[in-house]
Amino acid sequence: MKQAFLFPGQGSQFSGMGKTLYEQNPAAKLIFEQANEILGFNISAIMFTGSDEQLKQTAITQPAVFIHSIAAYRSLNQAIPDMVAGHSLGEFSALVANETLLFEDALPLVALRANAMQKACSLQPSAMAAILALEDEKVEEICLKIAAEHHQIVVPANYNCPGQLVISGTTKGIELACEAMKAAGAKRALLLPVSGAFHSPLMNSARTELEAAIAKKTFHNPICPVYQNVNAAPETDPEIIKKNLVAQLTGAVKWTQTIQSMVNDGATHFTEAGPGKVLQGLVQKIYKEAVVNGIS
Repeated sequence: MKQAFLFPGQGSQFSGMGKTLYEQNPAAKLIFEQANEILGFNISAIMFTGSDEQLKQTAITQPAVFIHSIAAYRSLNQAIPDMVAGHSLGEFSALVANETLLFEDALPLVALRANAMQKACSLQPSAMAAILALEDEKVEEICLKIAAEHHQIVVPANYNCPGQLVISGTTKGIELACEAMKAAGAKRALLLPVSGAFHSPLMNSARTELEAAIAKKTFHNPICPVYQNVNAAPETDPEIIKKNLVAQLTGAVKWTQTIQSMVNDGATHFTEAGPGKVLQGLVQKIYKEAVVNGIS
C-alpha cells in the first residue's frame, strides 16, 4: 500500500475557506499567519470572510488555494507521503509537501504566477471550455483542425478524467471548437467561468516571468517523487522539476495520466489536502478501486 497526497488548483476556493483549520489547529494557524506576513496583506481575512467575487480574482484565488492546501497538509502532523501530485497550481503545494520548496519560497512564486497569468489574460480575448463524453483523441483532432483551418489557438489544457477534457485558446477558436465538438458527439461543450486561456500558448508572457523568478529560488532534493503535470511522470531531480514547473504554464495538465502512473507505481490510497473534493471525484473516475479521502 502506498499513500499519495494530492493538491487542488484554481476553482476549489470558497468563502470561509480555511477558517476551521485556523481556529482548531496550531500548525495550520501558523501557516496563515506566515502567509499574511509574506504577502504583506491579510489574505486570511479575505479567505475567511471575503465575497465569492473577491475570491474569484486570480491574484487572490491562487495564493488562497495554495495556503489552504499547505495548512491542511501541515495539520496532519508530519505526514510522510510516498508520492505527491498537484493539479495545475496544486503542483506548488505538492512541491512544498515533498520538501522540494520551502513554504516561504513557494508562496511568492504562487503570487507572482497568479499576477502574471492575470496580465497575460488581458492581452487577448481568450477562454476555456469543458468537453464531456468525447474521446481524448477526437478532441485533440478537432483542436488541430480548428487551429489549422481558422488560424486560431485551440489546445487540450486539462485531461481531468476519462470523458472530461478541458480545452483552452482564443475566444473565437474555443467557440468554433465547441460547435465542432458537439457535432462530433460530445455530450456537452461548456464554457468555463475563467478569465483566460490557462495552459495554452497564450500564457507565454506569464511563463517567461515565472521562469525568471523560479531561477532565483532554491529547489531542494525531495523526500518523495512528484508526479508532474506536463509528463505525468515521477520526478526527483530539482532541475528537471524546475523545467517542468515552468513548462506547465503553457502545457496541458495530464491529470488522468498522472493518476494512472501513480496507480501503476503502487498507489492505492489518495488524500486530497486543500479546499473542496474535486480531485477525490476525479480519482474515483480514473481508478474505481482507489481509497480516497480529504483533509480541508
